[in-house]
Amino acid sequence: MTIFLPQDVDGNPVPAIRLKPGKAHVVNSSASAARNATGFDEGTRVISVFATEPVYLAFGDDSVTATSSDHYFPANIYYDFAIGGDKVGQYTHLSALAVSTGGVIYISEKE
Repeated sequence: MTIFLPQDVDGNPVPAIRLKPGKAHVVNSSASAARNATGFDEGTRVISVFATEPVYLAFGDDSVTATSSDHYFPANIYYDFAIGGDKVGQYTHLSALAVSTGGVIYISEKE
């Protein structure tokens, strides 16, 4: 598949992916794991995540549940995650568990 990226002034590709309209998710983290209510679109390959407090993250289907054994994600970091595509299965949900204090996880699907 050919992908066309914007170019900088020297003609080098800039790895940019735009936000999908209407595909923002909010998950409230607490002492109990929570996940996005609506699954990610089938065609979504990348999501961006921002958490207001540190959390543990797990990716999976609509039954995924984060635990303290899952990946630690720090607060106030904006990060892109690949969630599938081509020859690998796609994750449809992200689950978050607060490390100590509850917060908000903002998720943006990208195209």
